[in-house]
Amino acid sequence: MNPTELSTEPASFPDIAASFMLDGPAGKLETISEVAEPACARRGVAVVCHPNPAQGGTMHNKVVTMVERALRESGLDTVRFNFRGTGASAGVHDNGAGEGDDLAAVVAWVRRTRPDDALWLAGFSFGSYVTIHRAARLHASALISIAPPAGRWSFESVTPPGCPWLVVMGEEDEVVEPQAVYDWIDSLAAPPELIRMPETGHFFHRRLMDLRGAVKHAVRDWLPPPRPS
Repeated sequence: MNPTELSTEPASFPDIAASFMLDGPAGKLETISEVAEPACARRGVAVVCHPNPAQGGTMHNKVVTMVERALRESGLDTVRFNFRGTGASAGVHDNGAGEGDDLAAVVAWVRRTRPDDALWLAGFSFGSYVTIHRAARLHASALISIAPPAGRWSFESVTPPGCPWLVVMGEEDEVVEPQAVYDWIDSLAAPPELIRMPETGHFFHRRLMDLRGAVKHAVRDWLPPPRPS
Protein backbone atom coordinates (compact mmCIF):
# COMPACT_ATOMS: atom_id res chain seq x y z
CA MET A 1 0.00 0.00 0.00
CA ASN A 2 1.31 3.44 -0.93
CA PRO A 3 1.09 5.87 1.99
CA THR A 4 -1.31 8.78 1.67
CA GLU A 5 0.65 12.04 1.42
CA LEU A 6 -0.36 14.64 4.00
CA SER A 7 0.42 18.31 3.44
CA THR A 8 1.00 19.22 7.09
CA GLU A 9 2.22 17.60 10.30
CA PRO A 10 -0.64 15.41 11.59
CA ALA A 11 -2.19 16.48 14.89
CA SER A 12 -3.17 12.86 15.50
CA PHE A 13 -1.61 9.55 14.51
CA PRO A 14 -2.97 8.69 11.03
CA ASP A 15 -5.34 5.74 10.91
CA ILE A 16 -4.03 4.68 7.49
CA ALA A 17 -0.52 4.55 6.04
CA ALA A 18 0.62 8.15 5.55
CA SER A 19 3.68 10.17 4.56
CA PHE A 20 4.27 13.65 5.95
CA MET A 21 6.89 16.10 7.19
CA LEU A 22 7.56 16.47 10.92
CA ASP A 23 9.28 19.43 12.55
CA GLY A 24 12.84 18.47 13.51
CA PRO A 25 15.70 20.37 15.17
CA ALA A 26 17.41 21.01 11.79
CA GLY A 27 14.22 21.42 9.73
CA LYS A 28 11.52 19.15 8.37
CA LEU A 29 11.89 15.36 8.63
CA GLU A 30 10.43 13.12 5.94
CA THR A 31 8.26 10.56 7.76
CA ILE A 32 6.04 7.54 7.06
CA SER A 33 3.60 6.02 9.55
CA GLU A 34 1.82 2.70 9.12
CA VAL A 35 -0.82 0.92 11.17
CA ALA A 36 -1.31 -2.66 12.27
CA GLU A 37 -4.31 -4.68 11.19
CA PRO A 38 -7.16 -4.05 13.68
CA ALA A 39 -7.47 -7.75 14.51
CA CYS A 40 -3.94 -7.86 15.96
CA ALA A 41 -3.38 -4.22 16.98
CA ARG A 42 -1.50 -3.56 20.21
CA ARG A 43 -1.14 -0.40 22.30
CA GLY A 44 2.32 0.46 21.05
CA VAL A 45 4.25 2.35 18.39
CA ALA A 46 7.67 1.34 17.04
CA VAL A 47 10.04 3.95 15.58
CA VAL A 48 12.47 2.32 13.16
CA CYS A 49 15.77 4.03 12.21
CA HIS A 50 17.78 3.54 9.03
CA PRO A 51 21.49 2.87 8.32
CA ASN A 52 24.19 5.45 7.66
CA PRO A 53 23.10 8.00 5.03
CA ALA A 54 26.76 8.60 4.22
CA GLN A 55 26.69 5.08 2.72
CA GLY A 56 23.30 5.52 1.07
CA GLY A 57 21.07 4.48 3.97
CA THR A 58 17.44 5.65 3.97
CA MET A 59 14.15 4.68 5.57
CA HIS A 60 13.42 2.62 2.43
CA ASN A 61 16.34 0.23 3.09
CA LYS A 62 15.18 -3.39 2.77
CA VAL A 63 16.28 -4.40 6.26
CA VAL A 64 14.48 -1.40 7.74
CA THR A 65 11.28 -2.13 5.85
CA MET A 66 11.42 -5.81 6.82
CA VAL A 67 11.86 -4.99 10.52
CA GLU A 68 9.01 -2.48 10.23
CA ARG A 69 6.85 -5.18 8.66
CA ALA A 70 7.70 -7.68 11.39
CA LEU A 71 6.72 -5.23 14.12
CA ARG A 72 3.54 -4.14 12.34
CA GLU A 73 2.54 -7.77 11.84
CA SER A 74 3.14 -8.21 15.56
CA GLY A 75 0.50 -5.55 16.22
CA LEU A 76 2.49 -2.35 16.60
CA ASP A 77 1.88 0.79 14.58
CA THR A 78 5.14 2.03 13.10
CA VAL A 79 7.03 5.17 12.15
CA ARG A 80 10.00 5.46 9.83
CA PHE A 81 11.76 8.69 8.98
CA ASN A 82 14.78 9.97 7.11
CA PHE A 83 17.52 11.44 9.26
CA ARG A 84 18.64 15.01 8.53
CA GLY A 85 20.13 15.48 5.09
CA THR A 86 18.57 12.25 3.78
CA GLY A 87 15.82 12.14 1.16
CA ALA A 88 13.58 15.16 1.64
CA SER A 89 14.71 15.75 5.24
CA ALA A 90 16.40 19.09 5.88
CA GLY A 91 19.83 19.55 7.45
CA VAL A 92 23.26 17.95 7.15
CA HIS A 93 24.49 14.54 8.33
CA ASP A 94 25.88 14.90 11.88
CA ASN A 95 27.59 11.56 12.64
CA GLY A 96 25.00 10.47 15.17
CA ALA A 97 24.57 13.38 17.60
CA GLY A 98 22.12 15.40 15.51
CA GLU A 99 20.45 12.23 14.33
CA GLY A 100 19.73 11.40 17.96
CA ASP A 101 18.00 14.77 18.23
CA ASP A 102 16.01 13.92 15.09
CA LEU A 103 14.89 10.69 16.74
CA ALA A 104 13.90 12.58 19.89
CA ALA A 105 11.74 14.95 17.81
CA VAL A 106 9.94 12.03 16.14
CA VAL A 107 9.44 10.33 19.51
CA ALA A 108 8.00 13.58 20.91
CA TRP A 109 5.41 13.61 18.10
CA VAL A 110 4.55 9.95 18.76
CA ARG A 111 4.07 10.69 22.44
CA ARG A 112 1.86 13.71 21.68
CA THR A 113 -0.35 11.67 19.37
CA ARG A 114 -0.25 8.38 21.30
CA PRO A 115 0.39 9.37 24.94
CA ASP A 116 -0.82 6.07 26.38
CA ASP A 117 1.09 3.77 24.02
CA ALA A 118 4.29 1.87 24.67
CA LEU A 119 7.24 3.25 22.69
CA TRP A 120 9.53 0.77 20.95
CA LEU A 121 12.75 1.71 19.20
CA ALA A 122 14.40 -0.28 16.44
CA GLY A 123 17.39 0.41 14.23
CA PHE A 124 19.62 -1.15 11.62
CA SER A 125 23.39 -0.54 11.66
CA PHE A 126 23.90 3.22 12.16
CA GLY A 127 20.22 3.40 13.10
CA SER A 128 20.88 0.94 15.91
CA TYR A 129 23.79 3.10 17.10
CA VAL A 130 21.43 6.08 17.36
CA THR A 131 18.63 4.17 19.08
CA ILE A 132 20.92 2.37 21.53
CA HIS A 133 22.41 5.67 22.67
CA ARG A 134 18.97 7.28 23.10
CA ALA A 135 16.84 4.39 24.40
CA ALA A 136 17.30 5.08 28.12
CA ARG A 137 16.85 8.83 27.75
CA LEU A 138 13.70 8.32 25.68
CA HIS A 139 12.33 5.70 28.12
CA ALA A 140 11.83 3.06 25.46
CA SER A 141 9.66 0.08 26.34
CA ALA A 142 11.67 -2.24 24.07
CA LEU A 143 14.76 -1.95 21.88
CA ILE A 144 15.64 -3.91 18.73
CA SER A 145 19.14 -3.59 17.28
CA ILE A 146 19.99 -5.14 13.92
CA ALA A 147 23.75 -5.38 13.20
CA PRO A 148 24.82 -2.72 15.72
CA PRO A 149 28.16 -1.30 14.53
CA ALA A 150 30.29 -2.08 17.57
CA GLY A 151 33.95 -1.59 16.69
CA ARG A 152 33.06 1.01 14.05
CA TRP A 153 31.21 3.46 16.32
CA SER A 154 31.70 4.09 20.02
CA PHE A 155 29.44 2.21 22.41
CA GLU A 156 31.54 2.84 25.51
CA SER A 157 29.22 5.43 27.07
CA VAL A 158 25.94 3.61 26.47
CA THR A 159 23.44 3.73 29.33
CA PRO A 160 21.62 0.39 29.68
CA PRO A 161 18.18 0.83 28.13
CA GLY A 162 16.35 -0.67 31.10
CA CYS A 163 13.89 -2.50 28.85
CA PRO A 164 13.74 -5.75 26.86
CA TRP A 165 16.46 -5.64 24.19
CA LEU A 166 17.09 -7.81 21.16
CA VAL A 167 20.23 -7.87 18.98
CA VAL A 168 20.25 -9.73 15.65
CA MET A 169 23.62 -10.28 13.99
CA GLY A 170 24.52 -11.99 10.73
CA GLU A 171 27.42 -14.36 11.38
CA GLU A 172 29.02 -13.47 8.03
CA ASP A 173 28.58 -9.69 8.33
CA GLU A 174 31.10 -8.07 5.99
CA VAL A 175 30.60 -4.51 7.32
CA VAL A 176 30.48 -4.97 11.10
CA GLU A 177 32.84 -7.52 12.61
CA PRO A 178 30.57 -10.06 14.34
CA GLN A 179 33.11 -10.90 17.04
CA ALA A 180 33.36 -7.22 17.98
CA VAL A 181 29.60 -7.24 18.57
CA TYR A 182 29.74 -10.45 20.60
CA ASP A 183 32.62 -9.10 22.72
CA TRP A 184 30.75 -5.86 23.34
CA ILE A 185 27.62 -7.74 24.40
CA ASP A 186 29.69 -9.92 26.75
CA SER A 187 31.05 -6.76 28.39
CA LEU A 188 27.60 -5.48 29.35
CA ALA A 189 26.23 -5.93 32.86
CA ALA A 190 22.72 -6.37 31.44
CA PRO A 191 23.27 -7.90 27.98
CA PRO A 192 20.52 -8.10 25.36
CA GLU A 193 19.04 -11.25 23.93
CA LEU A 194 21.28 -12.18 20.98
CA ILE A 195 20.24 -13.97 17.80
CA ARG A 196 23.16 -15.07 15.65
CA MET A 197 21.91 -15.68 12.14
CA PRO A 198 24.17 -18.04 10.17
CA GLU A 199 25.06 -17.81 6.50
CA THR A 200 24.16 -14.19 6.01
CA GLY A 201 25.89 -10.82 5.94
CA HIS A 202 25.17 -7.23 6.87
CA PHE A 203 22.16 -6.76 4.59
CA PHE A 204 20.66 -10.24 5.20
CA HIS A 205 20.55 -11.05 1.49
CA ARG A 206 18.33 -14.10 0.89
CA ARG A 207 17.53 -14.18 4.61
CA LEU A 208 15.20 -11.20 4.98
CA MET A 209 12.16 -13.40 5.58
CA ASP A 210 14.15 -15.29 8.21
CA LEU A 211 14.98 -11.96 9.85
CA ARG A 212 11.28 -11.08 9.88
CA GLY A 213 10.42 -14.37 11.55
CA ALA A 214 13.23 -14.10 14.10
CA VAL A 215 12.10 -10.63 15.19
CA LYS A 216 8.43 -11.63 15.44
CA HIS A 217 9.27 -14.72 17.48
CA ALA A 218 11.66 -12.90 19.82
CA VAL A 219 9.36 -10.01 20.72
CA ARG A 220 6.04 -11.80 21.12
CA ASP A 221 6.33 -11.98 24.92
CA TRP A 222 7.15 -8.26 25.12
CA LEU A 223 4.11 -6.98 23.27
CA PRO A 224 1.84 -4.43 24.96
CA PRO A 225 -1.87 -5.18 25.55
CA PRO A 226 -4.33 -5.26 22.65
CA ARG A 227 -5.56 -1.91 21.38
CA PRO A 228 -9.24 -1.37 22.26
CA SER A 229 -11.49 -1.64 19.24
